[in-house]
Amino acid sequence: MRNGRVASAALALIAALSVPSAAQEARINPFAQRLLAEHNQARDAVGVPRLAWSARLAGEAQQWAEHLAQQGRMEHSSREGRGGAGENLWAGTAGRYGADRMVGAFVAERQYFRNGMFPRVSTTGNWSDVGHYTQVVWRETQEVGCAVARGEQWDFLVCRYWPAGNTYDRAVF
Repeated sequence: MRNGRVASAALALIAALSVPSAAQEARINPFAQRLLAEHNQARDAVGVPRLAWSARLAGEAQQWAEHLAQQGRMEHSSREGRGGAGENLWAGTAGRYGADRMVGAFVAERQYFRNGMFPRVSTTGNWSDVGHYTQVVWRETQEVGCAVARGEQWDFLVCRYWPAGNTYDRAVF
């Protein structure tokens, strides 16, 4: 019977490591939980799998958000600088916006979205008009980590995604 218990314990451990538990999700701060919930609400709306929170991506996003806050302007990090992860950026008046409005700015681009092969996914003909949204709902993306840093006038949100979306000649959904 001991071998049966060991095998059961091993299977339980593998399952626990592969699916985030409520306890694991509770370990992220409330603001991060709201950012994750906003992402997953957008994903639920189009029927793609939910994202898991990545502490590693959030840590990397925090470093870049602090850099942006020091610079006082937005710019994407290099693809190499973010290890190939996808990246969405947002900035707004310091202290004025919550997670719903921050991620909501990405999701609002859906008004110009048409499903198809990237980059032919915008009704305007310019994929950058929907690039934040497509990254949020990219089917193959599995993890997100976001962070906010406050500059003199602006809050800077950086969200990192793994694996990255917006891949040429690939379907969004």
